[in-house]
Amino acid sequence: MTSSAAPVAQDAPFDTGALQAAVSRSSFYAGMRVLPAAEREAMFAIYGFCRLVDDIADDQQAPRAERGGLLDGWRRDIAALYRGEDAGPESYGQAAFLAEAVRRFALEEADFIAVIDGMRMDVDADIRWPDYATFDLYCDRVASAVGRLSVNVFGMERAEGVALAHHLGRALQITNILRDIDEDAGIGRVYLPKEALAEAGIKPTTPEALIADPRLDAAARWLAPRAQAHFAEAAAILAARPKGLLVAPRLMEVAYARLLRQMVARGWAAPRARVKVSKWRLALSALRFTLLG
Repeated sequence: MTSSAAPVAQDAPFDTGALQAAVSRSSFYAGMRVLPAAEREAMFAIYGFCRLVDDIADDQQAPRAERGGLLDGWRRDIAALYRGEDAGPESYGQAAFLAEAVRRFALEEADFIAVIDGMRMDVDADIRWPDYATFDLYCDRVASAVGRLSVNVFGMERAEGVALAHHLGRALQITNILRDIDEDAGIGRVYLPKEALAEAGIKPTTPEALIADPRLDAAARWLAPRAQAHFAEAAAILAARPKGLLVAPRLMEVAYARLLRQMVARGWAAPRARVKVSKWRLALSALRFTLLG
């Protein structure tokens, strides 16, 4: 799972100030900063957890066994957090900073574990041209599971929130994958599903050969409509004005759907220029959504 946010230090106690500095450089900041204090702090905690486990998965200097052990440690600490009040905060380990968010917003243990499982998919082996079922499972774990945690904080009804997380999480993750093809290949990963490559007539051999193949554009165009369909479903859910503080998901839907349109218009022929989310557009959209309610 690739991200442009700066790593969060893992050898020091959880530092909200450092995390907020990292978040301020991310696409999520405009949506987080307009939340009430309790919701904002809970989202910082969720974001911090995701950054920490993502940094483990993406640490190319550490052996796989070491990274797997660190993720197993997170799994144990999340389990301790959910064992109940009898365990006491001192037993929660590195997950202690999540305790208030879990208590206040009834965050589900299964969603935290799903995120860890997604990171483990990156650690156990470099993902290369998975079948679509595996690709979709990966997107669910590293993106939609984060959405399922977030919609509880936003105050959505669970069924509507899970549906939004399903579609918006997949839309965002597919968009990131299409944006980061070269960056991912540089660390030995190719998330494009094998069905997309087969449709383009590509028999993959190595990540380096794949990103140089002129047929890569066709493979990306096979995948892009899947993201567009998920964006459309997410937009329909948000247009129905469900209960909740939904500035953040509205921002992400608008900003990343625009980013995907830009990539589709530009195409994926080499050389590929990496498109970015416009921070000033996000700020203006945040203001508009806040004023409109």
